[in-house]
Amino acid sequence: MSDRARWDPEMAAFTAAAEAEAAKYPPVRAELPLEPHRRVNDLLGMRTAHGGPEMAERTDRWISARGRRIFCRVFKPMLDSELPTLIYFHGGGWVWANVDTHDRMTREYAASGPVNVVSVDYALSPEAKFPQALEECAAVVRWIAENGAQWGLDGSRLLLGGDSAGGNLALATGLLLRDTGGPALRGILANYPVSDSRFDTDSYKEFGAGGYGLNTQRMSFYWDVYVAHDADRLNPLAAPLRADLRGLPPVCVLLAELDVLRSEGEVLVEKLRTAGNPVETRTFTGVVHGFLRATGDVQKARDAVAAAGAWMRRVG
Repeated sequence: MSDRARWDPEMAAFTAAAEAEAAKYPPVRAELPLEPHRRVNDLLGMRTAHGGPEMAERTDRWISARGRRIFCRVFKPMLDSELPTLIYFHGGGWVWANVDTHDRMTREYAASGPVNVVSVDYALSPEAKFPQALEECAAVVRWIAENGAQWGLDGSRLLLGGDSAGGNLALATGLLLRDTGGPALRGILANYPVSDSRFDTDSYKEFGAGGYGLNTQRMSFYWDVYVAHDADRLNPLAAPLRADLRGLPPVCVLLAELDVLRSEGEVLVEKLRTAGNPVETRTFTGVVHGFLRATGDVQKARDAVAAAGAWMRRVG
């Protein structure tokens, strides 16, 4: 169990309320068959999806690529096609969550930049194995670069972003685009990203047994269903920490102190710096994995959004 004395008081209160709400439903387990657990998880995720800054425009769009129609939601804080465009990939272990569960988070980023945001509903695992989601994310970026003006977006000032598994996809998409002719990116925002497939880091040892939201058992399950072959766990496009990171755009890495992924995020930051990339980073104390979903209740979540907004203004 976790030591709640280490928690930010607002984070502890938010988590207690979330746990009380979850107790009303069947337990959400990381196991197959996934669908009944996915429905409850996404229902609970909607608890923090509402509210947030008003948008001048919020529209649902579709892009045809990689053999399917990819759903996207576009957020415009003001009707200004010259704002940078943040293409955002939601978290959820590659297996759950969606554009709806992250509606408030993407509104917050749109207002904080300000930036226009394209939130992407990429294909989930286990129905779609690596690299399907990654290739869809890259396809959306390429489409926006070439056709963004159709949606009133600037396709020449592109930022990528994501949280957790979405942070993984943002980093991996940046690597894939770097190696396949672009388009060029202004920056990558990686919020507590999954960056490696190991479970033996200091933060896994400290927080992996449970009580802090994300744990080792759940991350092991996510990797099991994301990749089709064990060798893919070592693929740099699945585990960006294993990649040659040279030649990426500026990267902002935001981490949570009480998170199994914190240590690999710290190593990622150092490797990015060693590779010569401009990197900004901050670790928010007393908060757990996924804390950015709590902007309505936790000041440190709002601080993290503000930090990302300031960074986007500098690089975008």
